[in-house]
Amino acid sequence: MQEYFTMFYELVFGFFALFIATKVLGKTQISQITAFDFISALLLGELVGNALFDPHAGVLEIAFVVTVYGVLMYTTEIITQKFKRTRSFIEGNPSIIIYNGKLIRDTMKKNKLDIDQLQHLLREKDTFSVREVEFAILEANGSLSVLKKSDYQPPTRKDMKLSAQDVDLSTTLINDGEIIYDNLEEKNLSEEWLMEQLIEQGYNQLEDVFYAEYMKDQKLLVLPFLNRNHQKWEP
Repeated sequence: MQEYFTMFYELVFGFFALFIATKVLGKTQISQITAFDFISALLLGELVGNALFDPHAGVLEIAFVVTVYGVLMYTTEIITQKFKRTRSFIEGNPSIIIYNGKLIRDTMKKNKLDIDQLQHLLREKDTFSVREVEFAILEANGSLSVLKKSDYQPPTRKDMKLSAQDVDLSTTLINDGEIIYDNLEEKNLSEEWLMEQLIEQGYNQLEDVFYAEYMKDQKLLVLPFLNRNHQKWEP
């Protein structure tokens, strides 16, 4: 019984120790995931590692630790859903790094973010100079959201005083040489129509088509199987 108690307080201690460590390290150290997700991944990896390599860990011990782990995760999720004030502490809040084109040094220092890291995050957003940025927000998962100054934003149809157009999503009709009948039905298209479109583009057999994509009021996009030698690609 003592060994279960030992595992229990070690797991609980590890949970909160990792949580504090991720808070101290800052958001950019765990980019793309929240601190809570980071802890969950580390703990789960440790549990699996112990189950595979510890000769003294039996099924009951592993089941006990996994159960405690699951209860901790579930309890934390319930707390964040029922008590909104805990979300900012557990999941974190977004932080404004650039405001009206000016760097907020205190916020950068609080989030352990230096200029080199900020420039790296900006380049990931196709922004190569701080002067282009009006607002930049460091999200809870470590990613950066950027709103450029108006001079550096691409013109929109509204800016150019053009009439609005409907926006349509493309639909895959053929994938890896096979017709996606659900997508055909969704677009109210028939197999006969599809074959006519293929023949018009010089494809007499379905087996010759690797991929076909449909978009309203546009020509059907057809890509054949090609390889390096005969311009036929075979996966």
